[in-house]
Amino acid sequence: MTIAIIGAGLGGLALARVLHVNGMDSVVYERESSRGARGQGGMLDIHSGRRALREAGLLDGFHAIARGEGQDMRLLEPDGTLLLQDTPDDAPLDRPEVDRADLRDLLLDSLPEDTVRWGHEFTSAGDGRLDFADGGGASYDLLVGADGANSRVRALLTDARPAHIGQNVVEVGIPDIDRTHPDLAAMVGRGNYWVLGDGISLAAQRNGDGRVRIGISFYNTAEDWFATSGIPFDDPAAGRARLNDLLSGWDPRFTALIAACDDTIVPRSITALPVGLTWPSTPGVTLLGDAAHLMPPVGEGANMALLDGALLGLALAARPDDFPTAVAEYEHEMFERTGAAARMSARMKDMLMSPGAARKMLAFFQPDGA
Repeated sequence: MTIAIIGAGLGGLALARVLHVNGMDSVVYERESSRGARGQGGMLDIHSGRRALREAGLLDGFHAIARGEGQDMRLLEPDGTLLLQDTPDDAPLDRPEVDRADLRDLLLDSLPEDTVRWGHEFTSAGDGRLDFADGGGASYDLLVGADGANSRVRALLTDARPAHIGQNVVEVGIPDIDRTHPDLAAMVGRGNYWVLGDGISLAAQRNGDGRVRIGISFYNTAEDWFATSGIPFDDPAAGRARLNDLLSGWDPRFTALIAACDDTIVPRSITALPVGLTWPSTPGVTLLGDAAHLMPPVGEGANMALLDGALLGLALAARPDDFPTAVAEYEHEMFERTGAAARMSARMKDMLMSPGAARKMLAFFQPDGA
């Protein structure tokens, strides 16, 4: 039976790998022209998703590329008050960070060469036939939508669409920070650096390539906020100046961080699917990852996608002659697991959007007041 996976993200590749480990073939169709066609984002906190890597036989490979120091975290208030500094040199790898591109490469390299078909943009499906933007097509017995937030496969199962959650993010960054700005490098530390204000947060994150990736979130803002924000995205210098204007009253160290960024300034409107989204199990098609349960970006999405892929692969391997039952069992477990993760993510998002977010986050990390 032909298993067609739309999307070569972490979840789709995890599914293909677990199927391969269990002696089953699949084909992954990806619209990008190659693995290096675009950047893959920053670091990921992989915790529950390590079970998926274990099932894929890739846990040792993961530990070889994971960054233990990426667990380190500093939490501050906009006036510069340091609330939490967690930088143990000998901390166990409970929540290791890994570069998303490195993790994707680990999965890609574990698959037979012809598993991923690059340059195949999915447009529609029906009666066991896939259609691609170039006019080509392919047959399938099971179609798995692993095609992310704006999934086209999702429409085969539900009318649900992602909705804006009141958060808009501007992404900037400092390349090679240890060499170019050693003072700022020491301030940020080895892992994550969070400054939480009322309605605005700044999150800086060390990447494996020496770049510090910075996201400035503006909460309780409308979907069209970028149009009225006064940030000139076509003029990087003026864009950085406007961002610092929006951080008026913050400690000068934080505005210095923005001033040191390069000319890449990217706006991102944050959306999510309804919490607890389900659909009637439908023979021949299912979803995983953001296509199934896009949630606020607080560290659960990649883990859930990896688990989706691995657990769907195991379900199919256990019932190779009964895909509909395997899919129904997978969806039942997935709805319960990811619904809980989505509810937790929504609570975290509400905390970040509320007054006194820094102190609330401190209490979350140190509930006993330690």
